[in-house]
Amino acid sequence: MTASAPVAPPRAGRKRFPELLENGLHLSASEFLRLYEGMPEIKKAELINGIVYMGSPVRYDQHGQPDNLLQGWLCNYSIATPGVKAAGNTTTRLGPDDVPQPDGLLRIVTEAGGHSQVDAKGYLQGAPELVAEVAASSASIDAREKLASYRRSGACEYVLWLTEEVALNWWVLEEDEYRPLQPGPDGILRSRIFPGLWLDRAALLAEDGAKVMEKLQEGLRSSEHELFKAELRKRL
Repeated sequence: MTASAPVAPPRAGRKRFPELLENGLHLSASEFLRLYEGMPEIKKAELINGIVYMGSPVRYDQHGQPDNLLQGWLCNYSIATPGVKAAGNTTTRLGPDDVPQPDGLLRIVTEAGGHSQVDAKGYLQGAPELVAEVAASSASIDAREKLASYRRSGACEYVLWLTEEVALNWWVLEEDEYRPLQPGPDGILRSRIFPGLWLDRAALLAEDGAKVMEKLQEGLRSSEHELFKAELRKRL
């Protein structure tokens, strides 16, 4: 009896590339951006550690109003500081598996020695010196997955406002780990990377914009901010 040749197993079908962004998809940064660019109706999607996260509807009290105040604080600092730019809700390529869209950021421009740059497509590439997020609670990805993503990428400072918990965390990168920024004896938080960026945490949590801006203006009049501006002008 003649032995028959072994039958080859059926070839596995080629993995089909998804046509639409969905929560939970595992993608590379390039794949993520290709899909995101093809869906202009989506206003916020992020890739964190290779996993897609889609934005949910934005509530006024939990996010909209606090986000506006936080961005105003950053924007006013950038206006008074040459070589520093603020941005909000900007797609940022941190690495092959991380493309967040932080609520706010401050960056030193590339010409002045900053770590990030604007790529050919207009996306920010590399970690800004400071990123800021508004989230409802510490159970959000902003307090876990995104915190780890910003740490891995080398973002020097991370500000996270937890609106439901009425709390604000400000971390500084030290030896590849985020450590809490300690307030001064007067209770004011002062950025280490951006001299003169002062924050009255109690006023911010109370959403007292006038007091927040008053303390910021005090920081902008400080000698440390004047020295920082002089240094930046030399680099530009």
